[in-house]
Amino acid sequence: MSDKGSVLVTGGAGFVGSHTTVELIQAGYSVVVIDSLINSRKESIARAEEITGTKIPAYYFDILEKEKLQQVFEKHRINSVIHFASLKAVGVSVHTPLIYYKNNLGITINLLEVMRENGVKKFIFSSSATVYGDPHYLPFDEKHPVGNCTNPYGKSKFFNEEILRDFSLANPDWKFILLRYFNPVGAHKSGRLGEDPMGIPNNLTPYIAQVAVGRLPYVRVLGNDYDTRDGTGVRDYLHVVDLAVGHIAALEKVEKMNGCMAINLGTGKNHSVLEMVAAFEKACGKKIPYKLEARRDGDLPTFYANPSLAESELGWKAIRGVDDMCADMWKFQQMNPNGYAEN
Repeated sequence: MSDKGSVLVTGGAGFVGSHTTVELIQAGYSVVVIDSLINSRKESIARAEEITGTKIPAYYFDILEKEKLQQVFEKHRINSVIHFASLKAVGVSVHTPLIYYKNNLGITINLLEVMRENGVKKFIFSSSATVYGDPHYLPFDEKHPVGNCTNPYGKSKFFNEEILRDFSLANPDWKFILLRYFNPVGAHKSGRLGEDPMGIPNNLTPYIAQVAVGRLPYVRVLGNDYDTRDGTGVRDYLHVVDLAVGHIAALEKVEKMNGCMAINLGTGKNHSVLEMVAAFEKACGKKIPYKLEARRDGDLPTFYANPSLAESELGWKAIRGVDDMCADMWKFQQMNPNGYAEN
């Protein structure tokens, strides 16, 4: 497929972006990466090159710098874009909304403008289940109302979807798929590639992993008074490699369609925070201490996917379970106790 030009992966040094880059290359695609390194490291690209045996053209700048973005399009024959780049911490977004809106909306607008100038019309967007907001019903399917988001991060994803839908209506020959992720976890089976957040993790599973390896003293369980089976938040956890493979299925689909389509990527299963702690204990063979604390701003008690549209439209279905997710994540954390920072 490389003779068709390259896939531009924004945020390609990040957790989901780096795993997707690996799967794309192994599926025969050529990849070009842009990443600001705000919440990622160059080492992940070096690891992706090691896994694939392929040199990956990578550029490190903020996509708000439009001239640099234009230069990448001029240098490479870009055929399609997978747009991962964004700020993504729910709790942080509540306290710094302007930063989230300026970054997460501005980079999408810049991308669309530069794509239009260069005749590139295929766009896969990394959206989020947070666009659904408080559930009217569960599991979430793609017909569920969107936009009643509980935090600026989720709103930025929703506003991006609206931008892409409006742009699609004005440009009917363009092709958009909006992939609404649930909760990506896990790592590459090699243990060489995984999630390595900057600073204290904002997401549950890397926090658990850092407690297991001794970097943090205990897991902070944020809220134990939700209306759930054990009082803690319930989520649909999805192996990052399954998620990455979903992007390849979306690229194949987008070749055959026009317009704009939203699709959930999740497992349809759900696990509580305490269930995830227990699953990780099974993977690492030791007890993981935790403390119950107050709820975090912007969090919902329960959400999980109805992933049936992904199966019917993309031919995609998650095949890795929670035990796989925790085992792969623990392997990465053991092999990289301090993440990529030690390299």
